[in-house]
Amino acid sequence: MELTGNTFSFPWEASLMEWLQTHLSGAVPVISFLSAFGEELIMILILGFLYWWYDKKAGKAIGLSVLMGIVWNPMIKNIFLRRRPYFDHEGIRILRLVEPKADPMDIAAQGYSFPSGHSTDAVAMYGSLGRYFKKKWLVAAALALPLLVGFSRVVVGAHYPTDVFVGWALGVAVMLLVPWLQKKLQKDWLLYLVLLATVLPGFFYCKSDDFFTGVGLMIGFMAGNLFEDRKVQFSNTRSVPCGLLRLAGGIAVYFVANALLKLPFSGDFLNSGATAALLVRAARYAVIAFLEFGVYPMAFARVEGFLFRKKSENAVSA
Repeated sequence: MELTGNTFSFPWEASLMEWLQTHLSGAVPVISFLSAFGEELIMILILGFLYWWYDKKAGKAIGLSVLMGIVWNPMIKNIFLRRRPYFDHEGIRILRLVEPKADPMDIAAQGYSFPSGHSTDAVAMYGSLGRYFKKKWLVAAALALPLLVGFSRVVVGAHYPTDVFVGWALGVAVMLLVPWLQKKLQKDWLLYLVLLATVLPGFFYCKSDDFFTGVGLMIGFMAGNLFEDRKVQFSNTRSVPCGLLRLAGGIAVYFVANALLKLPFSGDFLNSGATAALLVRAARYAVIAFLEFGVYPMAFARVEGFLFRKKSENAVSA
């Protein structure tokens, strides 16, 4: 299904973007790299470190804020349907695609422009970290990193400046609203039901991949947390080898599960944008998140006990 979208911007936005791309061409590789701090892999590493290794409670709280931002952002995008700048301005080049393997002009895959998802996610992630732990260096990162991410999104041609401004505002709203609801709704299942209710309207009008990815991750995260709380109840670790093992294993689970869950379907179907393909996408990410946050922690005690007991036995025998 081919999506089209709307074109609207202030005159100064395209002019500023063209000027930035012309005058900062030598620094584009570095500036483009800054976008990574608002992308999937960095988010996985940070949340994985928190949840599996350092502070499970913080991982649950911050992860929920980030995931709600990931879902609410495309719900707004699919209302305004703003096309990305490079679609309509010949002088603007796209230097960092949202989906590198997809057609740059495929709106379903590349997503709409307003507001900036990277900017929302960066504020939700780093702002929540600073707010939760209240350490000076994290507060500084909470201010600096979203600014750098937002700037990079403009320079690489993926977003208008106004996309970034509203993305930041949405991130602040998420960072404040979700913890407030967590305090008001003491029971996790009730909190999750309320948050799920806020995303249901999106199923009636959202047609881009990012919404269904976010919904799947959110549902799997919530189900995984409830399962872990009742059936697993793993403990965090202060052992660096154990922590690194957990993090590496979690990343491996993510990529292996994602690849395996695609196997029953053709690439043409998965990229078709059809309703069935979008629902499969949501289901796929729900399974991945449930495995990561609910099932995968069941392996911690057994694997770590086996590996480090063997290591200890070998050291004694030597």
